[in-house]
Amino acid sequence: MRKLVLFLHASLDGFVEGPNGEMDIGWVSYDADLENHAKEILSTADTVIWGRGTYQMMHSYWPSVPSDPSASQHERNHAEWIEKTAKIVFSTTLEKVEWNNSRLVKEAVEKEINILKQQPGKDMVILGSPRFAHHLMQLDLIDEYKITVSPVLIGKGLPLFQGLKEKRNLKLIENKTFDSGAIGLVYQTVR
Repeated sequence: MRKLVLFLHASLDGFVEGPNGEMDIGWVSYDADLENHAKEILSTADTVIWGRGTYQMMHSYWPSVPSDPSASQHERNHAEWIEKTAKIVFSTTLEKVEWNNSRLVKEAVEKEINILKQQPGKDMVILGSPRFAHHLMQLDLIDEYKITVSPVLIGKGLPLFQGLKEKRNLKLIENKTFDSGAIGLVYQTVR
């Protein structure tokens, strides 16, 4: 059975976005180490799960990367990966999705995720989309949390965890320390 994996960057004080919203993640200690870490994580997935906002943000940027002469090799490689990867967008307000290999789901989130988990293939990764991730956490659909914690306190913003109504037991299955001082944590949901 495929797993649903949440992959997010967080500040040490537990925020996944700064106070200015979606694009406010300049505090992430992103370097070659974290690029390689992200590449390892994404190599285990063949499907990306997004909410509307993250899909629109990603679609406005990544398709243009291959033709951008200033793009790094890492950006080009990621653009190639994301282009060929299945992208499932959950939104009640979008009418259509137009990116290659994209599909829109407008209702029955829990049912759709459970159907996807039963299909053959690699894991599914929630790449960003923290607000949608909060909803999936409330439904207890996330199987693994792959969180990279940056050594910074930002004071306010969007919390990593929000709206949980009951305790969730997690098991630490991996941790890495990076030269930047960031820590990569992998927790498995205990059911």
